Amino acid sequence: MALPMSRQVLKEMAAEYGVCLHPVTLRRTDLHTGQTEVIDLPCGSTREDKCPPCAKRARRLRQTQIREGWHRTDEPAPTPEPATDAQRELILLRAHLEFARDDAQRAAQFDQVPAIDQAITEVEEAIAAEGLRGQIAPPHDSDDDDNPGGRRKRSTRRRQDAPDLPRKKVEPRTVGKVYTAPDGTQHRPSMWLTLTLDSYGRVLPDGTPVNPDTYDYRRAAWDAVHFARLLDRFWQNLRRCVGWNVQYAGCVEPQRRLAPHAHFAIRGTIPRTVLRQVAAATYHQVWWPPTDKPAYSLDRLPVWDGDRAEWVDPDTREPLTRWADALDAIDTDPDAQPAHVVRFGVQLRAEGVTPGTVHAQRTIGYITKYITKSAADCHKTESDRQRDHLDRLWHELRVTPCNDRCANWLLYGIQPKKAHGRLQAGRCKGKVHQRATLGIGGRRILVSRDWSGKTLADHRADARAWVRNLLGITTSADQANPVDQDDPPAYAWELARPEDP
Repeated sequence: MALPMSRQVLKEMAAEYGVCLHPVTLRRTDLHTGQTEVIDLPCGSTREDKCPPCAKRARRLRQTQIREGWHRTDEPAPTPEPATDAQRELILLRAHLEFARDDAQRAAQFDQVPAIDQAITEVEEAIAAEGLRGQIAPPHDSDDDDNPGGRRKRSTRRRQDAPDLPRKKVEPRTVGKVYTAPDGTQHRPSMWLTLTLDSYGRVLPDGTPVNPDTYDYRRAAWDAVHFARLLDRFWQNLRRCVGWNVQYAGCVEPQRRLAPHAHFAIRGTIPRTVLRQVAAATYHQVWWPPTDKPAYSLDRLPVWDGDRAEWVDPDTREPLTRWADALDAIDTDPDAQPAHVVRFGVQLRAEGVTPGTVHAQRTIGYITKYITKSAADCHKTESDRQRDHLDRLWHELRVTPCNDRCANWLLYGIQPKKAHGRLQAGRCKGKVHQRATLGIGGRRILVSRDWSGKTLADHRADARAWVRNLLGITTSADQANPVDQDDPPAYAWELARPEDP
């Protein structure tokens, strides 16, 4: 048994030479000659535990994206081109359809609304095909929507326990300030920033709590689920405070205590006092029904009444509170409080970085250190205390509601939005409930819109162009012979079966 496994040796050699371990095998058939050819394409995985070579390429691509946008001295985003006549006509047609829909609703001609909605959908598809970005109007509510009145609006008045921030008009510029030295040389440094959440209890150096009984696992789970919203609010407040369009690129990863924190590269410089002031004043309120005390447990859950198509109490057979009714109760209560408030902790780290230095390159590596690992694999779990800490956090995440359709609302006596009989409390399929995510359900790599002026696909195309130039290949997709769209396709593609030759 001491001899190595041949399959493992093959994987190690493939990883050593950067070859994908799990390629996608496709069969290409020439429709003119009938000749078939098997082509292997890289799987493109971004996870190191699935395919290390592909994950390594993805990490290098992200490093290139951060490097190209971090210390830019010019604005990356050009001004939009003026709209063409065809684009303006489509926008005008969309406006006429909106007026026609409103007239039909006011005249109670509801039979005409579906046809108008279908026309609106077709026009919006044509608008997108013309190259116009963004959404021209919010979507109309469907008939089965629990909130036919439209989006609920909350007061924008700041909390009394949150400090006020100065608010300036945000300029469109994205580059930082230029500093001139006494000898006349000019410098345009940038920064990198680390944001953390609040404390939930004292922890040991290995990240485990000193007293697990007093550690606030519930607040830790809710903070992790809504951490992305808190980050969005931070950048919004920061831009309003400094008065220019701050650009960032970074990654969200867990600390040793398994709470998420974020590392960001920031173009330009901002005083540390301003960063601390904005972080202290930033919060996110979750206006959901109260979840202080569960009404049911995983051993005793509501049951689905198929005749009434709703969830009911297992003993009294009374229906649970509907989602819209629960939100209406919050709206009508003048003393209502949010179900949860997320805030940053006092720990904030900010450093200046000079372009072209070893420190800048090392910082890029630090920011992208864990982007190829799942959240639960960023730190090794070696002791029983760490395993128990992970289990307690995961069990709390299992019963924490993740959105308005989460099955966990049944535990609190609430019927989720668009409820159905297949819901199982404690087994919601949302990403935040998975053990591997630690509550970080959204994107872990966060890049602002005007960071480098390129999308990730653009950076990937630049890398391929560099390789073609290095190999002396001059033919690319742009230089190939044009193909008439009316001609039948020349090739047919299909997934190859394992038994195919």
